[in-house]
Amino acid sequence: MKFKADKTDLLNGIQTVQNVITTKAALPILSNLLIETCEEGVRLSATDLDIGISCVIPVQTQEAGAITVPAKRFGDIVRELPADTVSINTKKNNSMVVEMESCQFKIMGLPREEFPKLPEFQNKEALKLEQGVLKQMLNLTSFAVSFDETRYILNGILFNINKNNITLVATDGKRLAIADRKIKQGTDKDMRIIVPIKTIHELNRNLKDDTEVSLILGANQVLFDLGQVMIISRLIEGEFPDYRQVIPALSESKVKIEREQFLLAVKRAALLSTPDYQAVKFELFKDRMVVSKSTPDIGESREEVGVEYKGKEMAIGFNPNYLIDVLKNIQNENIEFELTDTEKPGVIRVDGYIYIVLPMRLS
Repeated sequence: MKFKADKTDLLNGIQTVQNVITTKAALPILSNLLIETCEEGVRLSATDLDIGISCVIPVQTQEAGAITVPAKRFGDIVRELPADTVSINTKKNNSMVVEMESCQFKIMGLPREEFPKLPEFQNKEALKLEQGVLKQMLNLTSFAVSFDETRYILNGILFNINKNNITLVATDGKRLAIADRKIKQGTDKDMRIIVPIKTIHELNRNLKDDTEVSLILGANQVLFDLGQVMIISRLIEGEFPDYRQVIPALSESKVKIEREQFLLAVKRAALLSTPDYQAVKFELFKDRMVVSKSTPDIGESREEVGVEYKGKEMAIGFNPNYLIDVLKNIQNENIEFELTDTEKPGVIRVDGYIYIVLPMRLS
């Protein structure tokens, strides 16, 4: 294999795929990057056996071929090269030479045959989604995913696709995020899959705002085709909890508040939170809310915020991080926070989105 590539293109390609590589790979080949020539240029691929990612970069191909090399070391070398054009040339014994006019590196690799073959999704129906819409939906749900390995079914986002509708759902048992959107190209089949959070992070990192992504379903695997970048992932097997059962009925008891003002008030109160004393106190009165935090041996804060509220007076506690996560991702200037009782969850509903968060006991 022999080709010339632009240093920036090559480095961007390496950075796109190497995020899936774990530092403690069980097999040496899983620390490597597969580099292979193709019609469009050179394809770079990496996998940890649960998720695989590949991207194509334009190059001047002089000789076709393929090799695998240690991803981190290759990336570090390319990053430090002094010129803009890089020449790559493979030699015998699975070695690769990276060079430019005044600088040369030789790296030992492994044959491509040892690299795990990524699944193929030929003759499968593709569902096209707008990348910008999907990115927004992931931002509104991914923070609510559980990292508790004993509840493996909750370690990802549920994609529920029905005709012309797509719903993304995530929960960690203490909060629930549901994003619902219409899609241009519908499907006759109901699709219900759970995509692991690691895949979600890689997908979100690569989504753009102005093109489409094709979602293709295989046997317990899914392919997200973004054009130059493809992400293949195993799915989480099992039955996601019935989230519809826990959505509260629409409440008349609402706090109308400016989102940015609410976010900043919660952030300030959270400065005094500790792992043992997380809850921030929200006291509601007619058209005003007091946000306060008192932590033994640390200090206390109190801030009054103007709101629209006509309900009963109450004091309720919430984990501030659970409110910050949602408030920084919603785009609306003003929101309505439904609060009915100190023991019942708070609910935010905006434009096809529902966020439900359980209160915390105030000590």
